[in-house]
Amino acid sequence: MNIQVLLWVAVTLFAISAAGGLVMAGVRTFGDRNPPAWLAMLHGLLAGAGLTLLLFGAFTVGLPRHATWAVILFLLAAVGGVFLNLGYQEKRELLPKPVMYLHALVAVVGLILLIVAAIG
Repeated sequence: MNIQVLLWVAVTLFAISAAGGLVMAGVRTFGDRNPPAWLAMLHGLLAGAGLTLLLFGAFTVGLPRHATWAVILFLLAAVGGVFLNLGYQEKRELLPKPVMYLHALVAVVGLILLIVAAIG
């Protein structure tokens, strides 16, 4: 397995997921409503696919240090995403903005670390 290909595919999955996250954050930040459930599910599916790919790489061939830290941050972001989805989105309650921003911040730092790992 070529680790560089794995890292760049994961970067692509997370980047697309991040684009959806930006749209969702915009919907919630600039309106008094939650983003559509289909977009939240697609966002989580793509991020989950990227995380699964990274975990596969970690357990089979190993990951560079920056990518390992990215995995840890993505796992934390995933916990936040599940909390937002099950705790609020599913109950049709407005997503709390501070938690949403923290989720985004952790994921973006993870994406930056992943890009650094893919480049290096």
